[in-house]
Amino acid sequence: MKRKIRKGDRVIVVSGKDKGTVGEVIRVIPDEGRVVVQGVNLRIKHQAQTQSRGKTIPSGKIEFEAPIDISNVMLVDPKDGKPTRVRIERKDGRPVRVSTRTGTPIDK
Repeated sequence: MKRKIRKGDRVIVVSGKDKGTVGEVIRVIPDEGRVVVQGVNLRIKHQAQTQSRGKTIPSGKIEFEAPIDISNVMLVDPKDGKPTRVRIERKDGRPVRVSTRTGTPIDK
């Protein structure tokens, strides 16, 4: 399966509680079909104080981004800033992601 969304891409959330939010992809989990987007699907973890290898990790509330399904995000078109699908074309023998909306290449 070709990965059409990669780490560092700007994406927009198209469904769910964070619909309409634009963020950068922090991590892609291809085996599960999920992505972690900055500022989207925020969760709070109540962390107890622990000690590991001589270091003390303090207790408290830790806010973090939880993964969301890859089908709930779309790549942002670099030309007009709207959500777009992606197709893969070959340029000089290597695959390049291209916006279906405007034909603008996404990879540099």
